[in-house]
Amino acid sequence: MKDTASPAQTVIEARNLGLTFSTNDGPVHALKDVNLTIEKGDFVSFIGPSGCGKTTFLRAIAALEHPTEGTLSVNGMTPDEARKSRAYGYVFQAAGLYPWRTIAGNIRLPLEIMGFDRAEQVRRVEEVLDLVDLGGFGKKFPWQLSGGMQQRASIARALAFDAEILLMDEPFGALDEIVRDRLNEELLKLWARTGKTIGFVTHSIPEAVYLSTRIVVMSPRPGRITDVIESPLPKDRPLDIRDSSAFIEVAHRVRDGLRAGHSYD
Repeated sequence: MKDTASPAQTVIEARNLGLTFSTNDGPVHALKDVNLTIEKGDFVSFIGPSGCGKTTFLRAIAALEHPTEGTLSVNGMTPDEARKSRAYGYVFQAAGLYPWRTIAGNIRLPLEIMGFDRAEQVRRVEEVLDLVDLGGFGKKFPWQLSGGMQQRASIARALAFDAEILLMDEPFGALDEIVRDRLNEELLKLWARTGKTIGFVTHSIPEAVYLSTRIVVMSPRPGRITDVIESPLPKDRPLDIRDSSAFIEVAHRVRDGLRAGHSYD
């Protein structure tokens, strides 16, 4: 899946990572002893039961949560430093578009905050709209677009300032299966075109296997990594690859890893 001609470049590295939340009912141990390296150009999916800490780990990479044990680096920096250097874009579960702004206006918002000049804002907005196949929809408002199109607009917003890392927290979970399949195909094409490093949270085994170069399987809380599966699938993946023996074999291994995780209970 990766270019073997060039040396691997570490983008995200967690070592003995732990994260405990303090609550009125006592401490909640969200993550424990997480060790993981993500290399440039990887597409890494995180899968596990609800409450296993996969979203918490993604949020820690984005400096939205702060580990209480171990170390975490992003591009050789702390997550806070990486956030200030605009190292990543973040796509949430809901599109989170402002209804009073057009689609172009929503995508333009981070560029306005970052101080890009008007001409550059227009150029970048047009570029990412085309990248997510929303060319010609910039003047529409969110309520005029389907749920899948709104999520594509959300992805375009995260891509607008051209960060090397794209963090995606179950962005297609609320969509129907037909739309989800189409967006999975489009996301793979986008990844191939841009070469971004992607961290992707999902509850879907088929989605994780279809999209990823590596699949990180996590246990129930406190979240631990029970398996890291290197995908044997080719980079070009039509949807019907899901019927192949290689795909089914990886899916079975993911399912076994999820079952094994419950032994930590």
